[in-house]
Amino acid sequence: MANLKQLYTKDDINLRVLNISSRISEKFKDKDPPIFIGVLNGSFRFIADLIQSISIQCEVDFIKVRSYDGTRPSGNIQLLEDISIDIKNKNIILVEDIIDTGETIKFLLEKIYAQSPKTISIATLLMKHEKTKLNFCVDYVGFEISQEFVVGYGLDYNGDFRYLNGIYSLNDNCN
Repeated sequence: MANLKQLYTKDDINLRVLNISSRISEKFKDKDPPIFIGVLNGSFRFIADLIQSISIQCEVDFIKVRSYDGTRPSGNIQLLEDISIDIKNKNIILVEDIIDTGETIKFLLEKIYAQSPKTISIATLLMKHEKTKLNFCVDYVGFEISQEFVVGYGLDYNGDFRYLNGIYSLNDNCN
């Protein structure tokens, strides 16, 4: 088994999810219901906990991309599965597990803006500010982390560790 160091417990994550969900509920309470679009595979636990915790009506859809090779962003973003519902003139909340370089989220925003939504908000569980260069706002951030590679709570290393309830840094000797 890899050498893992716990950064956040399930309780830490639950508190952040509740904070984000209450902010989203407040923002959209008197507006058209948002459509949450989860970025697969990593965001599945985060989006499930978010929508379970909100107090407003919503819809959910998913988009699937591949952007990592092992522990490093590949620099090549592949769309594996597109959203399946019409988002024209709708409020969208794009839900990511982690924003690392920002390239994947930029790619997804271009795709979504091309479909003429009313608004787009971004929610991410984790954000690496050190090397992220964004020309847009991330509306909801669970935790800001350093450049270490993390797993757990939906995040993986080559398909493993998604099952972990907390978030862990992965020892460098796995690279």
